[in-house]
Amino acid sequence: MIYFLSDAHLGSRVISDPEAHQRRLVRLLEQMAKDAEEIFLLGDMFDFWYEYIFERHQWTDQQGNWHLPSGKQQYLPFVRTLRRLTDQGIKVHYFIGNHDIWTFGDLERNTGVMVHRQPQSFERQGKQLFLAHGDGLVPQDFMSRLPKDIQKRIKRFMHLRAFFHHPLPQFLFRLLPPAWGDAFGYEWARRSRLKELRHPFPYKGDDKEELVLWANEHRQYDFCVFGHRHVVLNLCRVGLPDVIILGDFFQQFTYAQMKDGQIEIKKLTE
Repeated sequence: MIYFLSDAHLGSRVISDPEAHQRRLVRLLEQMAKDAEEIFLLGDMFDFWYEYIFERHQWTDQQGNWHLPSGKQQYLPFVRTLRRLTDQGIKVHYFIGNHDIWTFGDLERNTGVMVHRQPQSFERQGKQLFLAHGDGLVPQDFMSRLPKDIQKRIKRFMHLRAFFHHPLPQFLFRLLPPAWGDAFGYEWARRSRLKELRHPFPYKGDDKEELVLWANEHRQYDFCVFGHRHVVLNLCRVGLPDVIILGDFFQQFTYAQMKDGQIEIKKLTE
């Protein structure tokens, strides 16, 4: 079985019980481990994640005791679970999103996950898959179809995204004391979550949703699987890639599984 999951936003300051939220995620991963061959985490698993220069780089000692940097101690159950999964031989792929761009090797080295900084294609179960968080994928001529005010908003986001991905700002931010950087990052993310809760962005329709339009231009794939949008979609077409948008593990608690060449969206129930 192959599993897909995204947008848990662990540590979000708008979650009333972050420890219970993390326990729910850990339980799901442990459930997946019973029959998982691979697990694809498609970004924004953390609401904010940054690996600073002055933090400890090795998270376990020779006795196997965990020593996460102080600002990341809250994530100990999740990162230990990732390590257990990879120790069991399960391949865990971690795609950066727009909230957890800034991993510089510590997460990969200490948990055994494979970090992907760009969208990737895979052949699995006889199917061609395209996997990405979803931010930054804009179909051709998409901007020209939109009102001027929407174009400006998208251009601002793309400029900000390019800034966050640039190595110079990343290096300079890494020099900050972690407490300062985390305070800024979590507050920025909190405002983003509150804005989304106040003004949700529902599915725009098959002829307007940019990830669907992007998939239409790439017919070599059988499935395009995305996170980012916080909407649930399993769009099956003839002659075009099926589009899977995973929802989130923040409010909807949805994920997807692939078996016998078919992908199905599931919802965690307790």
